[in-house]
Amino acid sequence: MISSTYKRVSTRDYYGRDEEDDSSSAHLVHGTNKDIGNPPWTRSFPHVLVATVSSLLFGYHLGIVNETLESISIDLHFRGNTISEGLVVSTCLAGAFVGSVFSGVIADGVGRRRAFQLCALPMIIGATISATTKSLGGMLLGRLFVGIGMGIGPPVAALYVAEVSPAYVRGTFGSCTQIATCIGLLVSLFAGIPAKNNDGWWRICFWASTIPAAILAISLEFCAESPHWLFKRGRAAESEAELERLLGGLHVKYALAELSKSGGGDETDAVRLSELVYGRHFKVVFIGSTLFALQQLSGINAVFYFSSTVFKSAGVPSASANICVGIANLSGSVVAMILMDKLGRRVLLLGSFSGMSFAMGLQALSATSFVSSTGSVYLSVGGMLLFVLTFALGAGPVPSLILSEIFPNRIRAKAMAICMAVHWVINFFVGLLFLRMLEQIGPLVLYSVFGTFCLLTVVFVKGNVLETKGKTLQEIEFALLPAALEADLIELCSSSNYLSSLCARIKNYSCSAPVGLVKQWHSLAWDDMIHFRTGNVKSNFGYTCGFVLLRTGHQEQ
Repeated sequence: MISSTYKRVSTRDYYGRDEEDDSSSAHLVHGTNKDIGNPPWTRSFPHVLVATVSSLLFGYHLGIVNETLESISIDLHFRGNTISEGLVVSTCLAGAFVGSVFSGVIADGVGRRRAFQLCALPMIIGATISATTKSLGGMLLGRLFVGIGMGIGPPVAALYVAEVSPAYVRGTFGSCTQIATCIGLLVSLFAGIPAKNNDGWWRICFWASTIPAAILAISLEFCAESPHWLFKRGRAAESEAELERLLGGLHVKYALAELSKSGGGDETDAVRLSELVYGRHFKVVFIGSTLFALQQLSGINAVFYFSSTVFKSAGVPSASANICVGIANLSGSVVAMILMDKLGRRVLLLGSFSGMSFAMGLQALSATSFVSSTGSVYLSVGGMLLFVLTFALGAGPVPSLILSEIFPNRIRAKAMAICMAVHWVINFFVGLLFLRMLEQIGPLVLYSVFGTFCLLTVVFVKGNVLETKGKTLQEIEFALLPAALEADLIELCSSSNYLSSLCARIKNYSCSAPVGLVKQWHSLAWDDMIHFRTGNVKSNFGYTCGFVLLRTGHQEQ
């Protein structure tokens, strides 16, 4: 029998030995950190600033064809061919999907800094090809390269910013990437305005993008590598050096203690795809993918892509319309940056999607017969600007930030890659089908559908998204620890050697789980051992974990 090979140890004796060590280490780690306050944000901010250049490039390349597409089509001889014009846009999205799929492997394989440099390289190559091409094929090839860089950049930026930022300003720093994207969009819109009156101006627009890409690649040589990635690779000494560089010497011990809670040097335990799509980490990956899918199904990119059509009906030139949308987006992002670490991620998400639903309601109302033609124009334009503003307050910057926080260190890069791939797929289909659906079902139904998705997102966030404001990445990981352990138990109990496999896997948790949780499992385990022996672990999760913790911590008698 399982129980016969182990000697029951007094709970008091067991805790007496461990509590002394735990309390002293906890006092050293947590007490010291409280005494010296928060690390200075000025140390990590320059590194975050360099990382946001990739987001600026992302926004620039996303918007550069808006104003230049007509000139490009004339020079490359495909004017009036809507399929070719659509390919110039969609090829970039296809490349972004490919880049996002491989972003996790790249970020885990070569590190966050080198991943950024690999993101800049295809952007430089693609922009050069686009600027010098004399055919549609060359333009599509250049846009494909640029798209690959765009796909790698955002998930790596989210990872890097989350991992180098102090917890108390991580939300603010995370919002910087969204602001940089907005600035990139605005710059591209202003840069493209002269293209209609100046032959060949669009080539200059593409050449110009190679400058910040080169700055990004060179500047990263002087930036810190992610301490989380170094520690995960077993390079603790280098991780400590980077932590001192980012946080200051006084905070290194505390930061290292936090990192050690999630374990290090476990690269040999490769992350299997099955763990992410239906295994132990399915829940967090499902939350992340659903959040990105709902973000796109809210209709935001349809608004960005086709806002000029709505403004044209109000007599506003397309260039002015795009600038108005860009300013609304930037204004909301700045406000989100200020509020992110004050109100929290969850509050901003709920308020943002609620406001977007209301704005979509205004646009749907503008399509009814209950308002006059003049009122319809005001409602449509006002609703669109309000929609973009409320999107930028939370739905834009929060998902990528919160996902980089809730994913455990071991799976963070690859899980982000899956979620971003979902983002690009939904983005592609929304852009592809929006105009056709607008013609088939009309604006009233379509805008109502978008508004309904916004309301569904509010419900989803309330039930599934936890608040991460002010918590370290390790504290967030432990908040999700029981669910991951339960998934392990259910998965492993179906195999014949599940006990030894379970012990090996739980041991990583037992050495770093909060002391109170370990005590609870320990005291409950002996009281109901029979449930473990009968395999009824799903309903006796605490008892089972307690027993496994005892097994991993005691020798056979």
